[in-house]
Amino acid sequence: MERLFKAFLNSLRAVKYLLTHEKAVIQETILFVISLPVAFFLTDNWQSFLLLCGSILFVIIVEVLNTAIEATCNAITREYREDIKIAKDAGSLAVLLSILLTICIWISVILKTLFFV
Repeated sequence: MERLFKAFLNSLRAVKYLLTHEKAVIQETILFVISLPVAFFLTDNWQSFLLLCGSILFVIIVEVLNTAIEATCNAITREYREDIKIAKDAGSLAVLLSILLTICIWISVILKTLFFV
């Protein structure tokens, strides 16, 4: 139980850091908070609501992992290295793909709700 509590404290410390230093995480968190009432009024069932909100949470999760990759790379060296550039670019690609997936999910749910497709 103590290990779980310490892990929880580490997670809170990460949240505090990310919400004060990482603009992308701040923006995505604001988007998530705004999405809650929007998703509630857009959907007619809990599955669609959870899908919409979960997709934005997924973007935040990927962004957190991307930040971890960047921090690790920066801790190794700040000098240009091709392998570190690839790692950072791959992290950015993961964020982009998660955003594209989220957009597709939102469009799909909105169209289903509006047109009962």
